[in-house]
Order: sequence, then C-alpha cells, then structure tokens
Amino acid sequence: MKLTVAYHGGTRYDITSGAHRVVTDQPIEDGGQDAGMSPVELFVGSIASCVGYFVGRYCDRHQISTKGLSIEAAWTMAEQPHRVGQVALRIHVPHRLAAEQNERLLKVAHGCTVHQSIAVPAGVTIELNPHHRSA
Repeated sequence: MKLTVAYHGGTRYDITSGAHRVVTDQPIEDGGQDAGMSPVELFVGSIASCVGYFVGRYCDRHQISTKGLSIEAAWTMAEQPHRVGQVALRIHVPHRLAAEQNERLLKVAHGCTVHQSIAVPAGVTIELNPHHRSA
C-alpha cells in the first residue's frame, strides 16, 4: 500500500491515495493558511474515524441503529519528544444499550486498526532521496 504527500507552498501538503486527496496545512497563527486540518488533527481524526467504523460495523451486525452515532475526540500534547500525549475518545450512541453490549462495543472500539497501530507501535523508516544519491 502506498500514498504520496506533495508540497504545495507555505505549510500545505496534499496527501494523495488512489483517487482521494486530503489537504493538510497549519493554522494561520502557526504560519499556515488553514487550508485543511493539521497533520495532528488528521492523526487524531484518523483514530476517531477508525473507532467509528468499527463501532458502526458492530452496530450493523447486531441490528443497533447507527443513526446519530458520533465520536468526539480531544487530545493533549506532550514533550520530549513533542507529540500527541493523550487522546480521549467519547462514543455517542443515542440509544440505550444493554450492559453486555456496552462492554462488547468498547472492546470492538479498542480493536480498531489505527488504535492498534499505536498500541503496538508500527515501525517507521525514513530515507532521504533514496533514488537520487549524490556522488
């Protein structure tokens, strides 16, 4: 699997994957044009939307209405190194669920692929110009 990130001036970078494009930028107060979510917002949004997908699938399988389903995400930053330190997700299901459904739904939410990629950290390699080495 691959995607591409291209620089578009200032602090804007566009992510392209197949036929899809997401614009990332920085807020005006951080020197950007606010043309899109910051990479950190996109990161937190990725976790929240993945949890939403897993919860929605669970609801569909168990004939629980997904009407009004939403995920609220809040986060705080940490230092050394500078990073997202804590993400708090709140799943809003607008109807009552049985206690065992609540427990199972939370277990399913914790199993989302993006959350698991943080819980068991993905290896990341970074190379500089791998195809254009200077002589």
